[in-house]
Amino acid sequence: MDEASLLKSLRGGDEDAFAWLVQQYHNSLVRLALLYLHDEAQAEEVAQETWIAVLNGLNRFEGRSSIKTWIFTILTNRAKTRGRREKRILSFSELEVELENRPTVDPERFRPSNSVTSADHWVVNPSPWNNIPEDSFLSQEMLHIVRDAVATLPENQRAVITLRDIEGFSSDEVCNILGISETNHRVLLHRARAKVRGVLEDYLNTE
Repeated sequence: MDEASLLKSLRGGDEDAFAWLVQQYHNSLVRLALLYLHDEAQAEEVAQETWIAVLNGLNRFEGRSSIKTWIFTILTNRAKTRGRREKRILSFSELEVELENRPTVDPERFRPSNSVTSADHWVVNPSPWNNIPEDSFLSQEMLHIVRDAVATLPENQRAVITLRDIEGFSSDEVCNILGISETNHRVLLHRARAKVRGVLEDYLNTE
């Protein structure tokens, strides 16, 4: 169903259309809320509040973003507000200092800048992954490692990598949902991916 038809059905009170929407996105909304609340019951509650807000706001929705982006933006704002009220999270503006002067890869892995040859090059090049069996990447153990690695990221990085690489949002959609600039988005995503890759690299090198 295209966006226009879906919106028309929702505004017309089509219960099947709304049930389809909930089925498509509810679990993802709860996962996103958990990035800010760390409590499944509260995350579920915020997701339910989001659906109520969607129903109440359908006639005011102007279509400047997709319905999906609009729904996730409502959820994010509510989860962040709840999290701040409980002093569980900081805002993105407060966390922007994290973007400065922090290497994404351990500097010890590079030759020093005063090296006679190959300054700032890798001491040992990263191991290629193209010879690793596909089954290894799809194993439950590997998936657990990835999930655990994402869970340890700072909340802003965790939100960006979750929306981009797990939920499949575009960069523009992530910027709209989280209210951040494209530059901020790129840095946060790069740092998150670098940390997750580092964890995977350590795991694969011990295999």
